[in-house]
Amino acid sequence: MYFHFKLSSKNTKIMLAGHYTAALVAYQKFPKGTLLYFLIASQLQDLLWFTLHFLGLEYTGPNDVFDTTLSNMTVDMLYSHDLLPQIFWFIIIFLIGKIIFNSSKIGAAGALIVASHFVLDIFSGHPHHIFGADTQNIALGLYGTNVYLAIAIEVVFCIVMLWYFFKQDAKNGVQRTTKNKASIIGLFAFGIIFMLSIATTSFRELLGIPELDLGFNTNVPTLVITYVAMIFYLKHFLPKFITNKEN
Repeated sequence: MYFHFKLSSKNTKIMLAGHYTAALVAYQKFPKGTLLYFLIASQLQDLLWFTLHFLGLEYTGPNDVFDTTLSNMTVDMLYSHDLLPQIFWFIIIFLIGKIIFNSSKIGAAGALIVASHFVLDIFSGHPHHIFGADTQNIALGLYGTNVYLAIAIEVVFCIVMLWYFFKQDAKNGVQRTTKNKASIIGLFAFGIIFMLSIATTSFRELLGIPELDLGFNTNVPTLVITYVAMIFYLKHFLPKFITNKEN
């Protein structure tokens, strides 16, 4: 049972693709840091949001994933996404990286990824506040005013980051098969297509799904499964390459 806190008009956001690309570039620069660490850092705010949802602190609606669109998801992400708590999350992820990998550079890279998540949300997402809905809104809120422009910004971000990632791979003597590249790019294409599919129309409206309690169609648990699956997908495909030892 959830404790239902009063929700503000502030909407949430789903960014299933763009944030992960920052993790790929960081891992490329600091392979000692492990891919899992950087992937978690890239989606730290969203993973915190899911956790706080289950704790009743950032309850998310609508409950049924089949009714969900980017435009109608609602949650006041006070602790996971507002500006002031970010300072705490930066410090936490930095300390984890520094302690586990004995490297301030890796910790700083993790903190920078967390910061990039917040910055990208400002341009492609819903309103973010300093600390609470009663404080200054510091984001463009394009999911509420122009959701397709918000998705377009993420598309551009993904393309630039993946282009840079594969370019650096080649520079470092990393040889990937066409199939491997397609597998990596395909994940981000899936994220974009998924976001487009639920931008303004829910799956219930699109597919005519009846209102049934199937037991697996709740919103946040479905998102958790999707995020975790994408993390393990990247962990599987990203390390599969051949290094040209001459470079």
